[in-house]
Amino acid sequence: MKIGVGAPAIGLPGEGLSHFLAKYWFIFLLGLQNAFIYRWNLLIRASFSLLNLAVAVILWMAAFRGQTEIGGYGMEQTISYFIVLMFFNYAISAFTEDYQIATDIRMGTINQFLLKPMNYLGYRMTTFFASRFVSVLAVIAPIGVSLLFLSAYFYLPDESWRWTLVLVTGTMAAMLQFLFAYCFGLLAFWFLEIRGLVIFSLAVETFLSGQIFPLDLLPASLYRISQFLPFYYQMYFPVAIFSGRLSLHEALPGVVFQAAWVLALFGISQILWRFGLRQHTAVGG
Repeated sequence: MKIGVGAPAIGLPGEGLSHFLAKYWFIFLLGLQNAFIYRWNLLIRASFSLLNLAVAVILWMAAFRGQTEIGGYGMEQTISYFIVLMFFNYAISAFTEDYQIATDIRMGTINQFLLKPMNYLGYRMTTFFASRFVSVLAVIAPIGVSLLFLSAYFYLPDESWRWTLVLVTGTMAAMLQFLFAYCFGLLAFWFLEIRGLVIFSLAVETFLSGQIFPLDLLPASLYRISQFLPFYYQMYFPVAIFSGRLSLHEALPGVVFQAAWVLALFGISQILWRFGLRQHTAVGG
């Protein structure tokens, strides 16, 4: 049978705030339990990230040989950039959310959310942040190990505004990561297999979000273009603020662009949800 197009409300009409918060707190705790089931996988993945960091450090140390600056920044800021990037990769990245959403659609388990007073987007977002909390715990040890060897090159900002903006932009970057994964997962309403689309998106994101090299090393025109794309705000933006690659004058307009992209992707997710449900056939679940 066909499911109607109406999306379930986040809560029941007249539902009290305490009941609303309790409901999503329970979901958050469930997300924590599910994430801890795979804690060893996270620890192993986080440990292997030390290898990626080591390769980046070796390459950049070689690049700095004989010179004190590259692109206007010293080795301290550059190495700090990649250490902070390692942390953010685990703190905000959406690892498997797109595949989980696609599986819910294909297997029909999404149907239960169409019959209960539970918003699917809210449910997935809550479990996403629960998983990221566990990911942060898993990456603390590898970060600590890296600082044992790289503390002389690690840059901590002394301007208070950087810490505030990192918290704000890091949260919005996590929202962008999640909303991208959510939208790709919803494509399963139309495509039986989204793996190829996700892999292509990941390749583009890895390059354009500054995970290979800081984006400000691009030619000026390309760097300017990248600032209008959502990938810039998914990873590079908060990391660049923390590592001192962006001034307050440069960062504030970026916060506006980042918020605009969060709203835009939220709108796109609602459109995909509504049109996807129009052709969703309720099987399984």
